[in-house]
Amino acid sequence: MVLVVVAAAALGLALALVRWLAAHWWVLLAVALLVAVAGGLWLYQRIQRGRWEQVRAQGLRYAMSQLDALHHREFEHAVRDLMKRDGCRDARQVGGAGDNGADVTATDPYGRRWVIQCKHRRDGDRGSAVGTPDLHVLNGTARQLHGADVVVLVTNGRFSSKCPPLAKSQRLHLVDRRVLGEWAAGGRPLWDLLRAVPPPRGPSRLS
Repeated sequence: MVLVVVAAAALGLALALVRWLAAHWWVLLAVALLVAVAGGLWLYQRIQRGRWEQVRAQGLRYAMSQLDALHHREFEHAVRDLMKRDGCRDARQVGGAGDNGADVTATDPYGRRWVIQCKHRRDGDRGSAVGTPDLHVLNGTARQLHGADVVVLVTNGRFSSKCPPLAKSQRLHLVDRRVLGEWAAGGRPLWDLLRAVPPPRGPSRLS
């Protein structure tokens, strides 16, 4: 008898739920959309993780001729990809209107926050030199607005003679064509190629 009562109550609740959902069909649609979006995000993240694991396993490399041929936005993507190759899982290309001097941001395996501005020259080191105005912009925003521990300006070209002393005085790092070529073509991360990089915030994730 008790089982009959319970079954009848369950059936009644089920019928009431069906009637309510029939009257509020948009709820089902909203739930379906949320499930689809969540599933899509999960699948995208899984694909991205697999992609970057494959990239790191294969060892991403660029020749300078490849970097010279890129559009300036593609150059930013290449710098982001190199940071990811070296273990910066959250490396992002953020350059564009209103970027406040940052084109790529990343956190390295030692916990240091990197803010990188990219200056692409179609003619490489034969093009115009990157000057101090770009350094002043980067110096004024990288730490204050982006929380940088390491501030970098990278170019496939060259810097003017006034850039190195300014960069040294303001604890900025310059990556010119020579350093970029070594970084892009080799297997050493950028922090191994630069001098006076701040010490790690904590143990490396790679250890």
